[in-house]
Amino acid sequence: MENLDIAKFGGTSVGNFEAMSSSYKVVIGNKKSRVVVVSACAGVTNLLVELASGKCNNERVEEIIAKLRSIHEDIISHLDNQDELREFVEGHIKEIREQTAQAAKQTSDQLTDSLVSHGELMSSYLFVALFKHFGTDATWFDVREVMRTDSKFSRAKPLTDDIRVLTRDKLMPLISDSTVIITQGFIGSNIIGETTTLGRGGSDYSAALLGDALGVATISIWTDVPGVFTTDPRIVKNARPIPELTYIEAAEMANFGAKVLHPSTMLPAVEKKIPIFVGSSREPEKGGTWVRYETESQPNFRALALRKNQTLIILSSPVMVGATGFLANVFAVFAKYNHSIDLVSTSEISIAVTIDGGTSTSGSAQISENMLNELRQFCHVKVETGLPLIAIIGNKMSENAGVITKAFDSIKSFSVRMICYGASKHNLCFLLKDGDTSDALVALHEQLLED
Repeated sequence: MENLDIAKFGGTSVGNFEAMSSSYKVVIGNKKSRVVVVSACAGVTNLLVELASGKCNNERVEEIIAKLRSIHEDIISHLDNQDELREFVEGHIKEIREQTAQAAKQTSDQLTDSLVSHGELMSSYLFVALFKHFGTDATWFDVREVMRTDSKFSRAKPLTDDIRVLTRDKLMPLISDSTVIITQGFIGSNIIGETTTLGRGGSDYSAALLGDALGVATISIWTDVPGVFTTDPRIVKNARPIPELTYIEAAEMANFGAKVLHPSTMLPAVEKKIPIFVGSSREPEKGGTWVRYETESQPNFRALALRKNQTLIILSSPVMVGATGFLANVFAVFAKYNHSIDLVSTSEISIAVTIDGGTSTSGSAQISENMLNELRQFCHVKVETGLPLIAIIGNKMSENAGVITKAFDSIKSFSVRMICYGASKHNLCFLLKDGDTSDALVALHEQLLED
């Protein structure tokens, strides 16, 4: 489907009736957008994750249920067939109550995935109703029919070959010029039909996977900001939109915490060289950012990315000196407990590694005491949590004299816990002490990205 665009709308773009109406105008303004992927309404996933934690008392459960009902009622009150829509939402709220009660007895990633999936299922159903309210035919499609994953709940791995086959068999025949297909991001199912999730922010990934399977011409990511910014504009007031990025730059930004794109979104797009557009559903006239295989400019410094909630683990032992196999033993323990090591720095008797605590559905690195005890069998272990990571994203950093010196000068007044550089010519990373984040980001942006 060479002329097809798949459009994904984030939580703020479907957060209420007004936001949904703006997103509707974006879809009907592009006749190529025949498949739409949506997130849960803004704030809903966080509420559901809180319920899934099993830590809410009865009063808090009722507060959250009332909030969930209110968010969706705000949309329903503007639409047709309100009784039918309320019945649909109440059916999900009933299931949410039942699963919350289960979580209070014993939590699990599988139960969390099932519970949080209600957000996307409700928002997509109401989005279909809004299309019909405005006189445009739309079809609701349960993405779990085609988004096949493994059973690693909370961070499920998509089975891309299966997704391609299922999408072409079940989704592609529904696409036509007379209707818009509306489905869910973030969620999938394993081979036996159990609900899984792709991790927080996985709606972008869902859109890219479906785009790959459908052979689309473009992927559009619609959010509440007009494109990808040089850094977080909520922290740095002089941050500005970036007109274009390469896949590598965008992937580096996404990997290191940029909220507009999910880290895995790039993978299907890169394979098929599908251009990705990032724009604002509220202000589509402001344009946005195109992410392509190649760009006209390749500056040394393109952007800054911030990733909070990092866990630093320092492993030290005198036996490292001249020894072989120490790193292999360390990595084997992390692999056993399904932890992906992010950054690595070594000295003669120590190794420091970081784990990202913000990508799972639960938003926690969830380091078990069993894993730490295994590591303690052959080294001393020190753990620090809640640290911020700033990544400088750019091009050919290692090929031009003075580039890295300029970056170091920009943060000379801040305490740095760890530096990673050399593995890629596209990034330089600083792990800071908690509390230095905002000022350091402002200083780096002023020195590196402001003319």
